[in-house]
Amino acid sequence: MINALGLLKERRFLPLFVTQFLGAFNDNLFKTALVLFATYSVFNDATQESYFNALATALAIIPFFILSALSGQLADTYDKARIIRIVKTVEIGIMLFGVAGIWVAKHGYTNLGIGMMLAAVFMLGTHSTFFGPIKYAILPQHLKDDEVLGGTGLVEAATYLSILLGTVIAGWVSVETAGFLTLAVAAIGWFTGRIVPSAPRAGPMLKVNYNPVTSSWRLVGATMHIPRLFLAICAISFFWTIGSVLIVIFPPLAKNILTADEKVASLMIAIFSVGVAIGSVIINSMLKGRISAKYSPMSVLLMAGIVIAFSIESRMWVPAPNGGLYNVADFIVMPQAWLVLLTLIGISITGGMFVVPLYAFLTTTVTKDQTARTVAANNIVNAGAMTLGAVAVMIITAAGVGPADMLLLVAAMCLISAWIAQKLHLACD
Repeated sequence: MINALGLLKERRFLPLFVTQFLGAFNDNLFKTALVLFATYSVFNDATQESYFNALATALAIIPFFILSALSGQLADTYDKARIIRIVKTVEIGIMLFGVAGIWVAKHGYTNLGIGMMLAAVFMLGTHSTFFGPIKYAILPQHLKDDEVLGGTGLVEAATYLSILLGTVIAGWVSVETAGFLTLAVAAIGWFTGRIVPSAPRAGPMLKVNYNPVTSSWRLVGATMHIPRLFLAICAISFFWTIGSVLIVIFPPLAKNILTADEKVASLMIAIFSVGVAIGSVIINSMLKGRISAKYSPMSVLLMAGIVIAFSIESRMWVPAPNGGLYNVADFIVMPQAWLVLLTLIGISITGGMFVVPLYAFLTTTVTKDQTARTVAANNIVNAGAMTLGAVAVMIITAAGVGPADMLLLVAAMCLISAWIAQKLHLACD
């Protein structure tokens, strides 16, 4: 058996790995640069900042809800590698539009420029919607059965490492530089996408339903009636709802409670991403290649406890003097800072340990000609749950609930995820 890292030497895996890494990096770099630009340079009100961050998050998610059924059908009907090449070509055009939005915003037309940048976020969400089912569904075609968990773990770890890099860079460079970087990365992704090996359909030609409403309804219905898939998708959806709430509240929490600048905000999101990648590797080692939800309930219960600790720590934080903001150097010398960062990475490690086996479960419990549609159905439900999470943040913020109290809601959601994961473990393991 080729160990997971050994797959990085294989052409059947490496080009896909690099292409999806670059795509996730671009999505996150552009969205984070936009959110930080708006939070620290446009708005000066915590409620408006939370609203805007929730809006940007929702715009990135909505395409998954609307178009995942179509993307899954296409991926199970046509050569997945060919779809990758089309998607990566479109990405270059999206980034050109996004860079134009940055230029407009920086030259005095702030509202128009931010509107164009938000439109680019929506288009990047659409780009990811068509790529998303492929990056998981292609693995059972190119990898052996005992390599799928390791390959899934590497893809998941790479996704979060790309989020790490995109987040850190977004906090440290100007929004203009971030825009030009996304263009360069899109061009590199176009080249790597062209060397992904062919992955033709594994079953009969489908009659593609192009109606997003009926196709989504039928796809979710055809998947969710299977008990094991229903439980796995529900557990993953709760996790991503938790993740969307955390990502939305991080920048306002960093600015208004930890009184830290945008570089610290990007550091917090980056550490969260590193932790999920570490958790992906840990759980792969613990399960020794076996696909199982055995450790998922325990992982998310630990996550709930650490989230509560994070809420308590944020309430005890000493604000920056004279209404200022801590920079990274000032932040990391604070006695409590390392405890905050360690708690944050603990949340994300346990989250990675929870979710990675569930994705591997989705792609290996159905036949190869159904994997893309199964992942697409999962993406639809996930997107709906994440959108509800972003909307809930807006409603709860309007009711006067701050980020520290919102963390307690996240902890409660972890308990529901643990209950669902335990039902899945008892039903399938």
